[in-house]
Amino acid sequence: MRARRLVAVASVAVGLVALSGCRAEPGVAAYVGDHRITEDAVTAVLDDARVKNPAPTTSATPSAGEEQPELPGPQLPARRQVASVLVLAEVCERVSAERNYQPRGQAMPQQVAQEVGLSPESDYVRQLAELYTCLSGMPVGEPVEPTAQDLADVIAAGRKAGAISAEMTDEVAARQLNDDQLRGALAIRKALAETVESYDVTVNPRYRPLEFPVLTFSGGASAVNVPLGEPGSDAVTDL
Repeated sequence: MRARRLVAVASVAVGLVALSGCRAEPGVAAYVGDHRITEDAVTAVLDDARVKNPAPTTSATPSAGEEQPELPGPQLPARRQVASVLVLAEVCERVSAERNYQPRGQAMPQQVAQEVGLSPESDYVRQLAELYTCLSGMPVGEPVEPTAQDLADVIAAGRKAGAISAEMTDEVAARQLNDDQLRGALAIRKALAETVESYDVTVNPRYRPLEFPVLTFSGGASAVNVPLGEPGSDAVTDL
């Protein structure tokens, strides 16, 4: 049930100039400052993932009257996941250029492909690897001690994902989860959230709440997320 961080993402300095105002434009998934991330850009990444990660097929011909077992296909990213990568990548690229942050490590597509279960040739995998590389260059602040609410949120996420057994009490789970890894993830979330706010990120209501995981459970379920843009809306979405 241990949570783990996929990559060593880091924080950035705050105090950047933010723009204000509510924006909504047809065909736009999100804004980062004056930069538009279009719905077409999100769709292109998804279409590429479908083409480069086809569902497996069986080579053997089934006997008469015998049903061929259906093989599980790769877990393709949802539109919301793609949008979160495109938004955070734009923020990271901007602040890195302005502050001259240099990557301290490089995430290879092959490595990321193993984590997400997709082909390393996929645009989604490539962009995720580039994002992780960019985030590795951002300075990180001091670890943040989790509050009772922080621990409750992580435990709730773990139970929902089946990463924490029903037999384990919240008290035991809290003791096991309250470690350096969680405190580091909370520091990353705090700094990245402040930076995202500084860059005037506006998200299409269909994607809200838009978040990016900085800590996940071993099965891949999110444990700690950084919010991107506005909180959730009342709009009904299926992403």
